[in-house]
Amino acid sequence: MGILSWIVMGLIVGVLAKLIMPGKDPGGIIITILIGIAGGFLGGFIGSFLGIGTVTGFNLVSILLAIGGALLLLIVYRLLKR
Repeated sequence: MGILSWIVMGLIVGVLAKLIMPGKDPGGIIITILIGIAGGFLGGFIGSFLGIGTVTGFNLVSILLAIGGALLLLIVYRLLKR
């Protein structure tokens, strides 16, 4: 995936993660994109470690792994923010 694809997927995944886990988080669209991109990397790493798959493009498994990674990042962020 190219850099533009990662940005678009990061935006989609970040928005979906924030919809699943709403709350007060600082930052706007840039932070949402960064959480989505980092979630994609984290989800891909965990998915490949567990043998589920990796984030390779715009398919259902990749999006679910990226959302899982983004949700994990949001949980950790909120725990550290307390």
